[in-house]
Amino acid sequence: MATAKRAPAGAAVLRGDITKAIRDAVMTELAEVGYGRLSIEAVARRAGVGKTAIYRRWSNKLEMVLEIVSDVAGRSVPLPDTGSFAGDLQLLLMIVGKALQHRIASQIIPDLMAEASRNPQIAETLQKALRTHQQAVGDKLIGQAVARGELPAGTDPDLAVDLLLGPLYWRLAVARTPLPDDYLDKMIVAVTAALKAAN
Repeated sequence: MATAKRAPAGAAVLRGDITKAIRDAVMTELAEVGYGRLSIEAVARRAGVGKTAIYRRWSNKLEMVLEIVSDVAGRSVPLPDTGSFAGDLQLLLMIVGKALQHRIASQIIPDLMAEASRNPQIAETLQKALRTHQQAVGDKLIGQAVARGELPAGTDPDLAVDLLLGPLYWRLAVARTPLPDDYLDKMIVAVTAALKAAN
């Protein structure tokens, strides 16, 4: 007869609801005060937990922020297959545009990018997440477009993602300029023409 496995006596059992409260508190604190001024005390206060609850999960502020940001950044963007390259791009740009304009993300992203220039561990974490996304988006969207005959074989997926997401990131995260109504449509036409001309 099988017996249920029990945690060793004295082992800490980490409650999921507390971990979620801490993660949410970290993201809100990052948005409000930035990485430099974020403190374990403030996170604990916002999460409604003691500092020991945080130290049971992470040994310091950097480790905590890296894991949480890496987890959020590592969540995959839904990759569309609408049946056309223009449709795929429209949907992708709308999803990314909404994410970049999110109340919390719009504060955290520029702050962490600035912090990355001073902290190699943050830089490495962000670069790894971004490279993974870029490769997934490029391989799927460009692969689909090539298979449908909408783009020439040999179209560079990395270049395509740079052309697509670079201007959107610049407008929304750096310049913080609202997008005109026809901006995405013009981007799709321009990017498609540029990719066809590059081959």
